[in-house]
Amino acid sequence: MPALPDFVEDLGGGVFAIDTGFQRPRFDAAYLLVHQGRAAFIDSGTNHAVPRHLAALEALGLRRDAVDWVIPTHVHLDHAGGAGLLMRELPGASMLVHPRGARHMIDPTALVEGALAVYGAAEMARSYGELVPVDAGRVRHSHDGMDLTLGGDRVLHLIDTPGHARHHHCIWDSLTRGWFSGDTFGSSYREFNTVRGAWIFPNTTPVQFDPPALRASVRRLLSLKPACMYVTHFSRLADVPCLADRMLSMLDAMIALALRHRDAPDRHAALKRELATLYATHLAEHGVERVPEKLALLAIDIEINAQGMGVWLDREATRHKANTP
Repeated sequence: MPALPDFVEDLGGGVFAIDTGFQRPRFDAAYLLVHQGRAAFIDSGTNHAVPRHLAALEALGLRRDAVDWVIPTHVHLDHAGGAGLLMRELPGASMLVHPRGARHMIDPTALVEGALAVYGAAEMARSYGELVPVDAGRVRHSHDGMDLTLGGDRVLHLIDTPGHARHHHCIWDSLTRGWFSGDTFGSSYREFNTVRGAWIFPNTTPVQFDPPALRASVRRLLSLKPACMYVTHFSRLADVPCLADRMLSMLDAMIALALRHRDAPDRHAALKRELATLYATHLAEHGVERVPEKLALLAIDIEINAQGMGVWLDREATRHKANTP
């Protein structure tokens, strides 16, 4: 095996985790699968990650035309913001994307406008760069239960996994018996590992967070008894049944928290405050040291998860009114 750049980790079985460099080290991963001289990228990170992907190919002795597929798990920008630019560098690749997300890869205008509204132009340029559209002729739609092969005989199986987003699918790798789970299986940052293992929490980001759908999607992932999960935030996780229990228990706690504060005068501030308290309590119970200091690493997640919980509460209130005689 040739020497790899320090942002590439060989996970075995032809799976390589690429630290995309988004926000901080070991925060955001994309994956490169290599089999029989052919390759696929799962997620891309942002535009700023594309040189890292190309460097990983070069380090492994792979030509750019050896890449057959670019497969975003969903089209949130930390997962797919650089997919268009990456496709431009990979002349033989097709993009496989959830049908609900395909139009945003072909014309990213709505993604850009949404991100500008949240982050502003300066932060958009700093974190994401200019999104590049993908030629519609190179885009393929996934469907629930779809199989494709890499390198002739490595089966990748895709299922529809709403809950985090309606445009989310997960990819099962038959060789390593692992799911590339995007954000469906939550986030687990390595800074919070202790002797008890990994710490994990669900992602409740706006605008399509749906707790029952997320729980059902996680149960579908577990039904194949996976040996591991390849999460975007961050890298491979083992001990899947234990982590699933922790993640779903945290989901219940977050929903209960949201419902308690649905009528709070300054609901967003209350949700952020209560999320921080919830996470701090669980981190301490997990054996994490210097919790107040390390809680700062969750600032982005707390902000975005509070936003998503608020959107969900508003949607539930609207649905309740519509169903009330």
